Amino acid sequence: MKLYKLLQDIKYEVINGGVDIDISNISYDSRKIKEDSIFVCINGANVNGHDYIKEAIKKGALAIIIEEEIQVNNENITVIKVDNSKVALASIANLFYNKPSKEINLVGVTGTNGKTTVIHYIKDILEAYNKRTAVIGTLGYEFENKEASIQKINPTTPEALELQGLFREFIDKGAENVVMEVTSSALAKYRVENCDFNVGVFTNLSQDHLDEHGTMENYKNEKMKLFRKCSIGVINLDDKIAEEIIEKATCKILTYGINKEADIKATDIRYKNDCVIFKIKFKEMNWSWWSGKDLKVNIPGKVTVYNALAAIGACLGLGMDISDVISALSNLKYVPGRLEMVTNSLNKNIIVDYAHTPDALERLLMMARETTDGRLVTVFGCGGDRDKSKRKIMGMAAGILSDYCIITSDNPRTEDPEKIIEDVEEGMEKINSSYEKIADRRKAIEKGLKLLKEEDLLIIAGKGHENYQIIGDEKIHFDDREIVKEILG
Repeated sequence: MKLYKLLQDIKYEVINGGVDIDISNISYDSRKIKEDSIFVCINGANVNGHDYIKEAIKKGALAIIIEEEIQVNNENITVIKVDNSKVALASIANLFYNKPSKEINLVGVTGTNGKTTVIHYIKDILEAYNKRTAVIGTLGYEFENKEASIQKINPTTPEALELQGLFREFIDKGAENVVMEVTSSALAKYRVENCDFNVGVFTNLSQDHLDEHGTMENYKNEKMKLFRKCSIGVINLDDKIAEEIIEKATCKILTYGINKEADIKATDIRYKNDCVIFKIKFKEMNWSWWSGKDLKVNIPGKVTVYNALAAIGACLGLGMDISDVISALSNLKYVPGRLEMVTNSLNKNIIVDYAHTPDALERLLMMARETTDGRLVTVFGCGGDRDKSKRKIMGMAAGILSDYCIITSDNPRTEDPEKIIEDVEEGMEKINSSYEKIADRRKAIEKGLKLLKEEDLLIIAGKGHENYQIIGDEKIHFDDREIVKEILG
């Protein structure tokens, strides 16, 4: 594709060379440069792409996109200066892959907690009616149980170049819908610019990622950007920032909730150990004929109700028939590492969950408190090199809602695991809870299992689906679910 065509949607200045050249590849990683490439210099948290221009040219880059004042002493290389190279990357990638998001139904889900579960619930409902659906998120990039060829680099939302490539790959394989997690970081770093979202979903907002955004106000404002990028916004009306999102959104709004009079409201909720049963009331809609009928989702907890309502709203936003959406609720499956019951021959009650924020841990333990007749034992920790202010809060939440806690390591990264545990312990001490500290996560899980009696419930929180631990700079294999099964034999 001609370079001038790739640049048509952005403001730019030609510093050197010309734009009437053929480009066959785009990269922001100098190690992945191929012949006839354009190299986009991204200024990241740890690496500045401008430092790798010479390497990119050696490997075959014909054009360089810069945002800093850089002198390139090579008359054969085109140099283009832009105000923001991340915005430029998103625009160039979108055009390079021929605006793929306009060819599919695209759903983006944002919020502190629940994103992974909601995108998989939406996928389950769509696939119940043979609507071919791909997912992009924390658990990977997948279409019809097959992983995409594009490598997963970022934890959740891909960089703009990989994202547009994924859209094109999924379309070429026959996908009609793509459902993806949209993180605050992705919104802040322009990864989802030029994405044509049919539906945006907001789950909730609570403390997280302050290490990146600095304040809750900044974090909130990043989340709200999605609702200026989509056609229909599906909003959790029970959340404290819902009204502000609705006020500032530029899209049509469909609300859901339990406590407030939302467009889609769950009523008469009954919580059981292995499921949740509820009715749905529709506000000012022509679906009142469904009101009064019991709906059952075979996954426990209040959070399941919210996630199911979010998925219902998204599917309605895509134009599905309400009767089809409701009928498909029985198809909702456990998402790996989310409220996942670990089956075992000893019939011990064990749940592994990804809850790693104060709000997620509190919701998880409140659900557990409601569904267990015995004691609630919680094994959890906090990640290193992340927001330290939430550790004390999580300690308090776990201490208040659990009968006994074992504080352990999560992903300590480059921090001292014992120091992280002490930060959590500070919250425990404030409410005089019963706990102990075992830094070795395997030993902590083993102790939790030994404490379990017949009707007790063990919650192992923080890592969920993750099959690794990051200690220092080393990533070692570690899966809470595998550890439980090994210990129980």
